[in-house]
Amino acid sequence: MDFIIAAIITVVGLTTPILLAGLGELVVEKAGVLNLGVEGMMLMGAISGFGVTVMTFNPWLGVLGAAVGGSASSMIFAFLVLQLNSNQVATGLALTIFGTGLSSLIGLSFVGRIVAPFNTFFPASLARDPILKVFFGYSPLVYFALIMVPLVAWFLKSTRGGLILRAVGENDHSAHSLGYSVIGVRYAAIAFGGAMAGIGGAYFSMVITPMWAERMTAGRGWIALALVVFASWRTGRLLVGAYFFGILMALELYAKAAGFSFMPSQFWAAMPYLMTVIVLALISARKGAATNAPACLGKPFTA
Repeated sequence: MDFIIAAIITVVGLTTPILLAGLGELVVEKAGVLNLGVEGMMLMGAISGFGVTVMTFNPWLGVLGAAVGGSASSMIFAFLVLQLNSNQVATGLALTIFGTGLSSLIGLSFVGRIVAPFNTFFPASLARDPILKVFFGYSPLVYFALIMVPLVAWFLKSTRGGLILRAVGENDHSAHSLGYSVIGVRYAAIAFGGAMAGIGGAYFSMVITPMWAERMTAGRGWIALALVVFASWRTGRLLVGAYFFGILMALELYAKAAGFSFMPSQFWAAMPYLMTVIVLALISARKGAATNAPACLGKPFTA
């Protein structure tokens, strides 16, 4: 029972950052924009959140700083692709390189520092109970990520703003002819995606390992990108897919701890990324797999 409880808590913790980043990227792609800079935005959020928390001793301000840091970096991408019509794939890759380098540079002054942990929403006695810990023993960011899943689904399906965003992603010229600002909607979507990626990155530096280390997201941004395709641009499937990849990442940790020597440790470390490639290959090979993708995804808009 102790092993099962520990495994569940580990999976939830590993899933949260990719779930947050994946939700943000889903909204961005629903608006017709492909942003491959998720990894860079997560790293910018990680260092922004960590730095603000160190200076203010307030983790909630750190989360706000992470959202601002991720969103601000996404605005560089937004300006280049929306105003200058630069290639979205190349610009997204450049954003990842930029975020990786800048976060490492800023983080030099924070090496060796630690941050204060979050206060839990629930009484400490609940988190100490072995069974109740599965439900009440997490960081507030875990509950935030789970709450955002139905909120994003509701926004996209049941609100006027969500309808406009999806219309922009499916047929930008028709949305423009109806008087909607395609560029404005896409700016807002990219900003939201950057903020969610930033908060996801802050989960690494403020919860998983409350200290700064270069490239601490370890490629999780790429998994978040693959997760959106895996989920066929649907929020419910995104949640299921996030926990699928979370289990794979937890398997790496437990395989190493158990000393499975019949496979090298590098194999277990590569397992989540290998499965990402396999899943994407299977989806691409399936007939009609791309029918759920927004029609204008990756295409520049010119009025």
